[in-house]
Formats: sequence, structure tokens, C-alpha cells
Amino acid sequence: MPTTETPEIDIKTDIGDFMYPENHTYDAGTGLSEKTIDYICDVKKEDDWIRDFRKKALKVFRDKPMPTHWASGDLNTIDFDKIRYYLAGGQKPSKSWDDVPEDVKKTFERLGIPESERKFLAGVEAQFDSEAAYSNIKEIVSKQGVIFVGSTEGLMKHPEIFRKFFGKVIPTSDNKFAALNSAVFSGGSFIYVPPGVKVSHPLQAYFRINAQNFGQFERTLIIADEGAEVTYMEGCTAPKFDTATLHSAVVELVALKGAKIQYITVQNWSSNVFNLVTKRAVAHEEAEVKWIDCNIGSRLTMKYPGVVLKGRKARGEVLSIALANDGQHQDTGAKMVHAADETTSNIISKSISVGKGRSTYRGLVSMPKHLKGCKNNTECDALLINTNSRTDTYPAITTRGQKNSVQHEASVSKVSAEQIFYMQQRGLSEGEAMSLSVNGFINDLAKHFPMEYSVELKRLIDLEMEGSVG
Repeated sequence: MPTTETPEIDIKTDIGDFMYPENHTYDAGTGLSEKTIDYICDVKKEDDWIRDFRKKALKVFRDKPMPTHWASGDLNTIDFDKIRYYLAGGQKPSKSWDDVPEDVKKTFERLGIPESERKFLAGVEAQFDSEAAYSNIKEIVSKQGVIFVGSTEGLMKHPEIFRKFFGKVIPTSDNKFAALNSAVFSGGSFIYVPPGVKVSHPLQAYFRINAQNFGQFERTLIIADEGAEVTYMEGCTAPKFDTATLHSAVVELVALKGAKIQYITVQNWSSNVFNLVTKRAVAHEEAEVKWIDCNIGSRLTMKYPGVVLKGRKARGEVLSIALANDGQHQDTGAKMVHAADETTSNIISKSISVGKGRSTYRGLVSMPKHLKGCKNNTECDALLINTNSRTDTYPAITTRGQKNSVQHEASVSKVSAEQIFYMQQRGLSEGEAMSLSVNGFINDLAKHFPMEYSVELKRLIDLEMEGSVG
């Protein structure tokens, strides 16, 4: 099938590039029990050790109480007995393009996406709730020995690599939702880059929630062997439903000696989604891990990408943008754990609160006293659009010893009425003026995104400012 191309924006979701099962529908039903896990394991034909791993994780999930701190007040509204934990394989679309809400159609149109792709993104022509869809790897990448498959295929066809690192960066007991993911995970990416291989083309995946009362639990594991380099990009969206939807992913990155991993996410969840994600990396000697994260939409996002700087001269970086509109709470941040000498970390966070939206930065930086030559820089900037907008900053920085250094800078600003009035006098609408102000605020971070993602980000912000998204 020919690939649909657009010169303005390419978010890598061409119909012909995706592979998913046909002719069969798999539905584990609602509720979570050992029967649910048995169903998932049977459908995916998993080994006994995975079944045991899942069931032990289920017990951990049940034993751990729901978080009662931070932004978790809304979490009590999640009814785990009404969630569907596994849906896959040739499901018949539940709606036609005519039934897609007009604001969703308008969003696709404003983003410059051709109609054939709009239908695909709206879930009319394809659904892949529990199993991720992947772009085909370029031939040159596969010739380099790079493995890029789904997590199911990874654990079945490459167990000698997968099992060695799986669950080691983020253990099942890390938090309640990491345990939930460990029990019912499906989809996600498995990537292994051999020693010394520098992947010239970014590897991309696209995750979508398309069913009501659904939980998506992708599990991603990326290993860059010694001296290897790779960039991974993912897009995440969901349609608008009246019922709450849960997204609880786990992402583990391993950068071995001298390796570099860059992980880029642009998410635009619907305002009914609970987005509760655990992301963490381990950077060995002279390795580098960079998280570039954009969070738009969702009812509540709790996400704090982290790096454990395990090897000497390892480097970690988190660059994040969060935008919270009415009824939304973006509780985001970063974690940097220095565990070796001469390690360096950098955190730059920018948040925008619109209407009654709430943005929260929550960070953790740790430097034990026995280390030396460690450095951290943390910058948190918040922009308030309206008088009812809210922002909070909770940095937790612990540094011991006399040979380490940290610096923290935070600012809160508001778009002034005079500035908006000035731009309106020059022919811009209020929405356009707001959009220009916001894009100027995040411009220095947005330039770190690849061109097509940067363009998409700008257009999504334009829509948010005009009240056309969410």
C-alpha cells in the first residue's frame, strides 16, 4: 500500500507501515484476577516464567495501597473492576467516520493530517489498544543488527537479552501502578542496539487508546550496548469518551558504557485519561540518557522520568513541557540519582496552566556524601494564563559531601493583559496572541524536538489556546 505523505507534518502513522493481527478478536473482559492473567498468557502463548511473574505482580498490586499523597486524590475514582485489561486482534471499529466528534475531526484537520490518516488516528480503520503498531525498520537499520520489535516478540524471540534486563531498572514493587503494569503488560517496544552501532534513523512507535473503560499497559525496554547510540520517538493519543480511561506504562532504558539514548515523547491524551507512567534509565560509565517529554491533555498525568547515574562520568538530562487546561492536572518532573563520581544531571521543566488547569513540578536529585565531582542543574519555569490557573513546584534536592555542586532556579510568570492587547492591536485574535506568547515561552525547549514533532507541538498548543482540543 502506498505511503501517504504530507510536506507539513509527518507523524509516522501511515496505514501501510503498521502490522497487527486480523480475523480474530481477543477480549479479556472487565475486572482483574488470575483468570485475566491466564487469558492474556494463553493468547500471547507466553512461557511459564512470565505467567508466574505476572501473578506475583498481581499480588503486589493488591497489597500496595492506593497512593494518598501528591496529585493522587483523583485516583480514588478509578474503578479497577470496570476496566478492560486486554483487547487485541482485528476488532471491528465501533464507529464510522461520521460518528467521530466534530472537535476531533477539526483537530486532525488543523494539524494538517490527510483524511486517510485522520480516519486511522480516530480508530475508524484500525484499533490497537493492547498491541502497539510499529513503523517498519529501514533496511539499513536492520542490517546493523538492531532489534526493534514489540515486547511480546522480544521476550519470546530474544529471551537471552530481554530477560537479563527486564524488570531490573523498575522492579515490580516500585509503586502500585508499576505492579499493575507488570501484571497485565502488553504492547510496547523492545529495542537492542549492538555495541558500537549508531542508529542514524530515529526508531518510532505510536500508541493509541481506542476503547472505552480500557487500560493500556505497554512495556518498553531499550538497551544500548557499549558505545551504541539510538533515538526513540513515540506518539500517544486517545479519543474522547465519557468514561475514564487508564494508561499505565513502564519504560526501562539501559545505556551501557559510552552509550547514548534519547527518548522523545509527544502525548496528546483526551481529558478523560489517567496517565500514570513510570520511566527510568540506568546510565553506566560515560553513558548519556536524555528524556525529552511533552505532556498535553489527560485528566491527570503523574510522570517523573528518571536516570540512575551508575557509572563514572555518566550524564542524565530531562527536558519537559507540560500544558494543563481546564479540569486537567499535569503532575510531572524528573528524578536524578547520582551513584558514581563525576556524574552530571540537567533538568529543565516548563509548564503552562490555562483556565483552571494545574501544573506541578516534582523533582528529586540525590547525591550521597561519598561521591565527588557530581553536578546538577535544575530549572523550573511556569506560565500562568488566567487568574484561576495554578502552578506548584516541589523540588527535593539532597546533596552531601563537600565536592559536589547543585543549582536550582525557578520562576513563575503570567501573560500580561497589556501584552495581549498590544498583539491584538496588530491584528491577532486573543487566541493567536496567547498562542504566540506560549510558543515563545517554550521555544528554547521545543527546538530540541525533531522538526516534525516540533511542528506538531506548536499546532497542538495553538489548538489548546483556542479551546479546540480536549
